Amino acid sequence: MEPRTITILSLIDVVGALASDSMQKNLYLFDDNKSNGSTNLGTGVLKTKVQAGDKLIWTLMALEPEAYAQLYKIEMDSTVCKLEQKKYPQSDVIYWEGHVLKEVTSTPYKITFEVGTQKQQIETLDLPSLIG
Repeated sequence: MEPRTITILSLIDVVGALASDSMQKNLYLFDDNKSNGSTNLGTGVLKTKVQAGDKLIWTLMALEPEAYAQLYKIEMDSTVCKLEQKKYPQSDVIYWEGHVLKEVTSTPYKITFEVGTQKQQIETLDLPSLIG
């Protein structure tokens, strides 16, 4: 199978995350790879089906369009996926790009978000993962 570009969208309830100081029940992850085997779409424990050579793009959208939210950091095994923070041209909007370096069985990862006017950092407790 040819390497693919897979987009992973983080949909955040910023008000809920700030009120509970948690991403649990305030984070909904989706990717565009369900037809190839990704599971748990719409939950905080998305399992994205990948293969060596795939390019991953993590993006973010807030349920409340006026609320501040940003993908601050993604952490995972660097022998599995090479990660790089990027910005869309002519903007301050950050996204993350990853390149899957080898076949995986299951590799969990953690996402840290910056939310609200104080740019509070909240990380995922339930971990999404890349699966082979």
